[in-house]
Amino acid sequence: MGNKPSNKFGWSDENAPFYQKYLLPAFEEYLPDPAPDTALLDVGCGNGYFANYLISKGYDAYGVDIAEDGILIANRKNPGHFFVNDVETDSLPAPLRMASVKIVVSMEVIEHLYHPRAFVEHVRRILAANGGGIFILSTPYHGYIKNFFISIIGKWDYHWSVLWEGGHIKFWSERTMTRLLTEAGFRKVEIRGVGRFPYLWRHMVIRAEL
Repeated sequence: MGNKPSNKFGWSDENAPFYQKYLLPAFEEYLPDPAPDTALLDVGCGNGYFANYLISKGYDAYGVDIAEDGILIANRKNPGHFFVNDVETDSLPAPLRMASVKIVVSMEVIEHLYHPRAFVEHVRRILAANGGGIFILSTPYHGYIKNFFISIIGKWDYHWSVLWEGGHIKFWSERTMTRLLTEAGFRKVEIRGVGRFPYLWRHMVIRAEL
């Protein structure tokens, strides 16, 4: 794992969510160039910021999220590309079932889910229905060194944020994330730490193939 700064998409710190500056260099390296007859699905897209930007760069991108207000915002820029959908469900909205989704992305979602296996299985079925593809996701990084450091500086309660309504309920390490994906049938799992210093990374970005 490690950082590799670059940004072919040209995001600016002024209009991107605060964590994008850590995540986008890794996401952009893992994303293939836009291709005909290849759709990209952002699962847990929020207000559509990432997917709408990818559309502007030539990707046939769509997004789903459980929050209706976020989907309303997302569709203002590219109507018909965003749909209300539970990311832990076992089906897609009808308009997306015929799309040739070969790339699924998910940014800072899996740590909020009670049923991450159902989520990953949902992604696997989407890609399998189209002959396979790639899954790129991110989540806060947790490892032994980082957790030990958090403990000795007295930030345990703050970091785990148990009083944050709707906050993180799963805390992923390289080992647990790799196991989750491989158990679901994904292969060639690659993990990159981003933000801050090695082994104290803020996040990790994961790429896997099906």
